[in-house]
Amino acid sequence: MTAPSALRAHEVVKTYGKGDSLFTALGGVSIDIRTGESVAIIGKSGSGKSTLMHLLALLDQPTSGQIAIDGQDAAELKNKQLNALRNHKFGFVFQQFFLNGNASVLENVILPLKIAGVGRTERIRRAHQALAQVELDDKAKSKAKDLSGGQKQRVVIARALIGDPSIIFADEPTGNLDSSTGTLIENLLFDLNSKHGITLIVVTHDPDLAERCDRQIHLKDGLIVKSVTRKATV
Repeated sequence: MTAPSALRAHEVVKTYGKGDSLFTALGGVSIDIRTGESVAIIGKSGSGKSTLMHLLALLDQPTSGQIAIDGQDAAELKNKQLNALRNHKFGFVFQQFFLNGNASVLENVILPLKIAGVGRTERIRRAHQALAQVELDDKAKSKAKDLSGGQKQRVVIARALIGDPSIIFADEPTGNLDSSTGTLIENLLFDLNSKHGITLIVVTHDPDLAERCDRQIHLKDGLIVKSVTRKATV
């Protein structure tokens, strides 16, 4: 049985500027990402891959075309509904850690729940639970600036997990890490996908990382030029 659609883009166009300065970042992209699938959006710098991720994550709006979440047109949602959906359904892991170095690991992880208005006791409970998932609960009281790069990225993943998301967006998640640490982070993300059913959308220019995904969507000049589905292994 085919899994239901988690995210769908239909004939999505994104342009910037006007007149002679008009730039087309995406020229009519359609993609259907199924629940529990791992998908790599791959391409060189300027291919449109980050633009597509921002649109799928509802961080930006397309110039034309449709983005649908669980079958619902995102354009029909009001700003308050969009913010709530992003906060509860999506988790984000970026190449840049975006951590407050002088705050504790725990304080960095609970931030999404604090914004969402979750009570202090529940915030702390869920933060420790998320840190335990990335094997970093023993660093809860440490300042973020005192962690290694790999530890910081695990904190970012814990922060992404704290809202119990069904979809994780990872934008070049290993770009700032050495190869061995990067492999550990990759393993963690794919474990979340395979063991917890979290839909994983990875934006990368790394072909080795992309090959670990169920499907690779190759972009060039704002268009999909190739889609590759990984063969099942016995």
